[in-house]
Amino acid sequence: MRGAFVRLLFVPVLLLWAFTAYAAGVPMTKLNMVVKTESGRPIDHASVVVRFVRGHAVFKLKKLRTTYELRTNQDGEAKVPEIPQGEIRIQVIAKGYQTFGQIFDVTEEEKTIDITLNPPQQQYSSHQ
Repeated sequence: MRGAFVRLLFVPVLLLWAFTAYAAGVPMTKLNMVVKTESGRPIDHASVVVRFVRGHAVFKLKKLRTTYELRTNQDGEAKVPEIPQGEIRIQVIAKGYQTFGQIFDVTEEEKTIDITLNPPQQQYSSHQ
């Protein structure tokens, strides 16, 4: 009975160690996005989608999280805990501003990306 209890505790520890060793070979990055207006005012409650597109190293992504959907805080910041390094697509949507989308090539362990949202463009109509 005691041996079964020890095995029951040992298996999760072994799995956690194996996953950590697997993930350690993948270069990861922590991203911090700062979303502001043209005048420098932070935009809160903006939707931020961060998606890993392609890496510089060859690795399997089955057990790694590669997409995050976040909202900015009152300071206009959104933080992604960890995502593989490489080409990362960032999309930002905020009410009253143009949608932002761009692919960034990230090779650092930690990076801050400043994003400036533009006001909407004037709409033109042929019916006026």
